[in-house]
Amino acid sequence: MPEPDTRMDVGRWASASYRVRQPGPPDPPPERRKRSFFSKFCRCCKCCAGPRDDTDWGPAPGEVPGSRPAQPVIREGMLVVSGVDLMGQRSGANRRAHHTDEFEYDELIVRRGQPFDIRLQLRQPYNPELHRVCLELLVGPTPQVSKATHILVPVGAPLPGLGWAAEETDSTDDSLSLRVSTSPTAVIGKYRFSVKTRSRAGEYQMPFEPHNEIYILFNPWCREDAVYLPQDDWLEEYVLNESGRIYYGTESQIGERTWNYGQFDRGLLDACLYILDRRGMPHSGRGDPISVSRVVSAMVNSLDDNGVLVGNWTGDYSRGTNPSAWVGSVDILRQYHRTGYPVLYGQCWVFAGVVTTVLRCFGIATRTVTNYNSAHDTDVSLTMDIYFDENMKPLERLNADSVWNFHVWNDCWMTRPDLPSGYDGWQVVDATPQETSSGIFCCGPCSVQAIKNGLVYLKYDAPFIFAEVNSDKVYWQRQADGTYKIVYVEEKAIGHLISTKAVGSHERHDITDLYKHPEGSEAERKAVETAARHGTKAHIYKNKEWGEDVSLSVETSEAVMGQDVSVQVALNNRGSSSRSVALTLHLAPMFYTGVTGSTFKQESRQVEIPPGGAQSVRMVVSYAEYQPHLVDQAALMLSVSGKVAQTGQVLAKQHSFRLRTPDLTLTVLGPAVVGKETQVQVVFKNPLPQTLKSAVFHMEGSGVSSPKATNIGTIGGHQTISFRQTFVPLRAGRRQLVASLDSPQLSQVHGVVTVDVAPAAGGQPAPARSSPAREAPARSSPARGSPARASPARGSPARGSPARGSPARGSPARGSPSRQPDPRNSPARNREPGRAG
Repeated sequence: MPEPDTRMDVGRWASASYRVRQPGPPDPPPERRKRSFFSKFCRCCKCCAGPRDDTDWGPAPGEVPGSRPAQPVIREGMLVVSGVDLMGQRSGANRRAHHTDEFEYDELIVRRGQPFDIRLQLRQPYNPELHRVCLELLVGPTPQVSKATHILVPVGAPLPGLGWAAEETDSTDDSLSLRVSTSPTAVIGKYRFSVKTRSRAGEYQMPFEPHNEIYILFNPWCREDAVYLPQDDWLEEYVLNESGRIYYGTESQIGERTWNYGQFDRGLLDACLYILDRRGMPHSGRGDPISVSRVVSAMVNSLDDNGVLVGNWTGDYSRGTNPSAWVGSVDILRQYHRTGYPVLYGQCWVFAGVVTTVLRCFGIATRTVTNYNSAHDTDVSLTMDIYFDENMKPLERLNADSVWNFHVWNDCWMTRPDLPSGYDGWQVVDATPQETSSGIFCCGPCSVQAIKNGLVYLKYDAPFIFAEVNSDKVYWQRQADGTYKIVYVEEKAIGHLISTKAVGSHERHDITDLYKHPEGSEAERKAVETAARHGTKAHIYKNKEWGEDVSLSVETSEAVMGQDVSVQVALNNRGSSSRSVALTLHLAPMFYTGVTGSTFKQESRQVEIPPGGAQSVRMVVSYAEYQPHLVDQAALMLSVSGKVAQTGQVLAKQHSFRLRTPDLTLTVLGPAVVGKETQVQVVFKNPLPQTLKSAVFHMEGSGVSSPKATNIGTIGGHQTISFRQTFVPLRAGRRQLVASLDSPQLSQVHGVVTVDVAPAAGGQPAPARSSPAREAPARSSPARGSPARASPARGSPARGSPARGSPARGSPARGSPSRQPDPRNSPARNREPGRAG
């Protein structure tokens, strides 16, 4: 017997909550209608069945909504609709007013809660005294009026409480112009559209035509929409911007790369809606941004449901694409939509980049957020627990928790009517498959404000997200009797420099204050202890027996791939007596997820620190020592442990750092014009003494170039190569071309250049899609060409780096409602899965 389909179970979706029906008065008997004389002989249609209530436009008994003959019955005197002009042209008033003119689609795309204009072509003049007109919209495979997936909108008769309406604006002998208003809670998706008319001759039903489909999206410009965002510049950045910056690396070595979101590229809207279809999400629930964002967080990873991306943190990407090689979301989403199979491979920044694309495409303001020193709590203790034996050697079999160098997730903006007041605004959504939520690998949406105050009992997934940004690092040592004792608590180790791209520029914007109170403040400690009371180790803060007068810190000099690295450990004695410290330093390769390999270098030192003084210990690591052990992200972990002889104080510190990789230099050769071939020159120098093999170059840019990959082949040690690529711009304006170079020996090599695209001569529209790009063979010579040159960011300092280039979009902010409260006061984020971010 087949398993029952649970997708429509009561309570599965927030928009379909269970309600107990109260007993009411019995239904009145049905009214008997007078039937005409001809109805005794003609039972083929409803036209002879007597007059009908003009408010009753629903399907007749047995009629399936949307199943309509291509050749309708036409009788003399019927008001026949011969055609429909939805006015969906990209440059038309509808698309401009709804901020959808950048979509590379010819269909009408509108945002809910906002009116748009259409024109009906008629075979006879429209007379409101004699004729009735009703617009019909259907979405989903089984549309129903009761579920708001079958919409009937009589012209001139607004639907009470539903927000749908249609009114006449003009009419001629052969046309009727209408202004249509949609509900601010309407289901998002692709609607089939038709028209019904009634006259004395009977009812005419226009066939559903594929070219009359209408896309309806969320509307952050509409005050009544749950995703309403009142700030113009925020709307420009978080909904309309097609590119952005994603931050990676470590807290002390922040790297940044440009990501092409491409939410308006051809085919992307259908690909995003396909994600909801693949999940089996009921169309009736697609008007709720809470449900939609939660489904997206589940579907962007492939676990449970064959979603968009397969996560891979093994370092072996031979069956697919190295996550570091992706430069945007467009190729990923198109490939998933085209094949129906998960794309190989992704890691946290790829998952987050795709989520930003999907939610911005739907109309939900979304940004990509990076958290440095991001914790992964596996046992709901809300602490990061590290276990050592009696000699302070890590017990790896017990150390299931990990701290990632960085982890990337998303903030999206919406109201939270399912939570107490005060938790609207930014919500965390995390698609990286780390831990399950209600049995599914998804995370969020979770209020940022709830995370800040440690309210981990508010849905969704607040405990996991809180631990990522504000848990304490607890060091446990095994005692002689086999029990474990807390020897040190590092209270400021987790959740640093939470970063996102600044509005209107390429600077890094630190939003840590939205997620947590100042480190060490009374409010921050209260939030941590409030959250811990709901964890599995609530007792650890009751008896604080650890103390210290010797402190330890670690610093790393500029670490560049291919060069030697110097690490310095600093010890400070705040006591009034000398201290003797026995130090042990272990160096191991590290995945950015906190997972470490075997130690390849170890040193022991005995250090004497005078009263109130300081001492330092330096470790130098050569390229020959670390090169054979490097893994993804070229990161290393230094573990320092020690013991103070006089007091027995235990010292422990873990410090990660990465080796910076070089950049690609991109130079646009000549002016860029819509529809005309343009060249870009690429220059790269191999920083390693060894040869790079099987190098692949990736490039894409919204409105500039379709995604493409080029095999570069072999690049010799310390060799400089230069080659050219050709692209055909599709849309005028300021655009960004993003590129990467990847090989098994070296990854994380990126480049970006801003391209100002001029309109075609005479204002001709851009071609439907770009022609295949062509490339010249790579050569080992310095770059030549005209200016318009840019190289990717090399890794910004810990505080916001200066902007490199201009904002991704050059158009001014579009109008939005006048009320502008500060959108910073709102919620937070989700949990992540148990691997790399």
